[in-house]
Amino acid sequence: MGSFGVPELLIILVIVIVLFGASRLAGVGQALGGSIREFRKSVKDDEPTPIVRDDEVRNSPPRV
Repeated sequence: MGSFGVPELLIILVIVIVLFGASRLAGVGQALGGSIREFRKSVKDDEPTPIVRDDEVRNSPPRV
């Protein structure tokens, strides 16, 4: 079993376009791009959660 070359990938691409249609593939690509963009945004904006040790929690004054 060899690796896929450019001609094999082009044949697979043509078969996928024929089966699903170009408009559906464009919609899937757009949805996938939006998902990746949203994931990157959430990872970038996510602030790290501070680590609190058990003894810090036990020795802290009670909240009123």
